[in-house]
Amino acid sequence: MSARVPGRPSTGLAITVVTVIGIVFLIPLAAMVEFTLRQASGGYGLEHWAALFDPEKSRGYRILFQGLGNSVLLAVITLGIVLALFFPTIVLVHLRFPRLERALDLLTVLPIAIPAIVLVVGFAPIYRGIGQLFGSGVWTLAFAYGVLVLPFAYRAIVSDLQGMDARVRAEAARSLGAGWGTVLARVIAPGVRRGLLAASLLTVAIVLGEFTVSSLLNRTTLQTALLQISKSDPFVAVIVSLLSLVGAFVVLLLVSATGSARRGGRRARRAASPALPAPAVTGSISAPLPSKESPDVR
Repeated sequence: MSARVPGRPSTGLAITVVTVIGIVFLIPLAAMVEFTLRQASGGYGLEHWAALFDPEKSRGYRILFQGLGNSVLLAVITLGIVLALFFPTIVLVHLRFPRLERALDLLTVLPIAIPAIVLVVGFAPIYRGIGQLFGSGVWTLAFAYGVLVLPFAYRAIVSDLQGMDARVRAEAARSLGAGWGTVLARVIAPGVRRGLLAASLLTVAIVLGEFTVSSLLNRTTLQTALLQISKSDPFVAVIVSLLSLVGAFVVLLLVSATGSARRGGRRARRAASPALPAPAVTGSISAPLPSKESPDVR
């Protein structure tokens, strides 16, 4: 029987904590499922689930599908902003301007510290200019969402970046002739893969669940559409909310399973790789090699 590691909880305590947390999360989901199965005539059935896919009622749910499509589009654009703009900027500051890391860390806290209503007041004049230049399409909301997801994406990436000794790897790659694009894509990105996955998951979850900014800026997204649908058909609103929660949970499991599989594969490759033989050390001293002397010239 293995000895207990100091500071680590016992197996029974860990199972108890995980079970309690799981029950706390499952109770609201079970209540949502029970609510969607209620029938108008009494009892339980799947009539509300079937109504969601009924072609005759699709016109009444048009705003719901429009909001879902807009939220998916915003999630893709915001994710592109995180990966194409935030990630290279974070790496550049970490490698070339380490003195600015503290200022950047403080700057990324502001979207959490400032209330959403205050952010919207600041966004309003900016979106007037954006509307004159690019129009008032729903895709422009991705700029505001990029500000909202910045604190979470920044910390997810920086935590992995600081643990991989990125400066040493980047300097080694640069000394071998690699450009900054190659260093970013083939040296830094694989080392912070889990941080990028976590940042991507957080970005999608925040965009799909955001309501305040989209509502005050008069944009139709999934959450604003659910609010409108709930006034006429609360069952469908709860069904869509339940599906979105389950979908986010499945994505989280897939990301965790992918990370665990990659770590297991790396451990297996390390275990399977043969150890290099140690150089033999003999106790006797070998005879000196004959010196090459110039031949006698006779």
